[in-house]
Amino acid sequence: MITPAFDLSQDPEYLILSIRVPYTRTSEFDLYIEGTDFKFYAKPYFLRLTLPGRIVEDGREKAIFDIDKGLFTLRVPKETAGEHFEGLQMLTSLLAPKGSRSAKPLVEDISTDCSESVGDDEEEDEEEFDWQVEQEVYKESSEEELRALQKYGFGNQRSGVFARLQEELSEVIDVRNPEGTTVAERRQARLEAEVSAFSPDHYLADLFEDDEIKRLLKFRPWWAKLSPSTDQEGEAAVSFTDDEKEQLRKFTNRSYLLDKTSRYQVWLSLVDILLAYSYEVRSTEGEHNVESPWTIRKLSGTLCWLETYSSLQEVLVSFGRRVLCYPLYRHFAMVSAAISDTAVILQSGKACVLKCLLDIHRVFRQNDPAYILNDLYITDYCIWIQRVKSKKVTALAATLQKASLLKKDLELELEELEEAATMVAEEQEEQEASKSAPIPSGDSSSASSDSSSSSSSSSDSSDESEESDAEGQDCTETKKGGGGETFKDNPLQPQPTSATSPIPQEPTVTFLSAGRKVEALPSASEGSRQLIQELGERVAEELTISQDLDSSYKAERNCSQLSSAAAKTEETSGRSSSGGTLLELSPRRNPLLIVQTQEDIDESVFIC
Repeated sequence: MITPAFDLSQDPEYLILSIRVPYTRTSEFDLYIEGTDFKFYAKPYFLRLTLPGRIVEDGREKAIFDIDKGLFTLRVPKETAGEHFEGLQMLTSLLAPKGSRSAKPLVEDISTDCSESVGDDEEEDEEEFDWQVEQEVYKESSEEELRALQKYGFGNQRSGVFARLQEELSEVIDVRNPEGTTVAERRQARLEAEVSAFSPDHYLADLFEDDEIKRLLKFRPWWAKLSPSTDQEGEAAVSFTDDEKEQLRKFTNRSYLLDKTSRYQVWLSLVDILLAYSYEVRSTEGEHNVESPWTIRKLSGTLCWLETYSSLQEVLVSFGRRVLCYPLYRHFAMVSAAISDTAVILQSGKACVLKCLLDIHRVFRQNDPAYILNDLYITDYCIWIQRVKSKKVTALAATLQKASLLKKDLELELEELEEAATMVAEEQEEQEASKSAPIPSGDSSSASSDSSSSSSSSSDSSDESEESDAEGQDCTETKKGGGGETFKDNPLQPQPTSATSPIPQEPTVTFLSAGRKVEALPSASEGSRQLIQELGERVAEELTISQDLDSSYKAERNCSQLSSAAAKTEETSGRSSSGGTLLELSPRRNPLLIVQTQEDIDESVFIC
């Protein structure tokens, strides 16, 4: 028999059932309605539901079958008009369990006068569940007893699972030997692993460079956008997708025998799992990625270390430490945001909690090694949460809202670390401020004198460099006898001159050849004429240049420039003679680089 897809809704007078049965004939439909039992048969489909309220078959029921969609819609009147049926979205709990539906033990103590009153007292104790830590006298346990008590999973009801899954063990949990490790040993190993994994540099980087963190804190997850429910006061209106409804129908309905301690641990582990899920949704802004299974598993001590908690504060401390040790965003504000988000989820009712668990189930189902955690925890939580009372969920939400978590509770020395980092940052700011501060007047005068001296020296060196650079300019040619041989300048190194030379260094004097320079300065004094003649002879003895036969055009152009320069020199010499000055300095600074070349070429002397 095939269980068809179905959905339930209600109004004040009717219960509305929508059953999808494609490829069936209406002549084969068969219905059974009696109190809280509802049965539907249409070959090959069969549906049996246990309803949260009573319905009647009195002739007011109506049925519609859409052949195109294969959808059968049935309206059945309620026995008590206006009654609200709670938990119609909990499809798994509506499916009748196989065998006995009773969760009570097969053997009971009925020594009291009224067994019903005992049952009522137990129910009342369950309603007034105390979330405080229950203290018990410590009892020594033998090694054999400790080994026999190594259980894990939902309500600590599983054991021996990882003995068959050694290959997937390291990819799912961090416990090396879960079968032979006690609860205390797991906790101690978890704390040591968290201390070794904590990175102060990563924490401080997220603390001071928190632009991305601020953006994530502004994100609104889907549970913050829910509208209040019209059916259940104080809860949010949650709708399930078709895939989620299909998954609920696939779950096998079962009952759980949990004592008071196990029930308390189940609630605390649920908070731990929801905290990890809330962080993952906010860090990815509601879009799961390939790291989502790892993030949820790693941040939950229940899933990663098979941890069992004894108080709500232990859950918050464990989650806070793991957030600051493992994920990408390690900021204490993300811890506080996840706690607030989890409180909102619990306050929205068990339907919202169930939707979160179904999302976690889907994320783990799509990851190869993480599916084991569905078998150990998530599937049982999805079935169990449908049967709990809404009052317990809202009571846990109120307790979580009142809980507080401080940085010092995490025992990672966060406050000391932040204080030291702040001091270092302030010292760096002071050093930068001192470097950019203005210089005093006395120091500025000395600095200005130093700068002036350095500038003068640099100017001298720049003048010398200009002179050395200017030595690569063009040269002129001269004509000897009757011939007209043409020569070109070469960009070669100059010969060193004597340090006692009477010629000034700043401006360069333009000379003619040794045979003509006396005639070029007719008005100069006899001493000056002799000085120029000696200088020309000295240069003629040491410096020669080679003839360049391939550059006659440039040589002729340089010759014309030399003639014009000689004419200007004669004019300036005449003016200097009348004014009492011996030589007029040439405004052009165009020295010639002169070297000695091959001996077989005729040598000539050029003076610049």
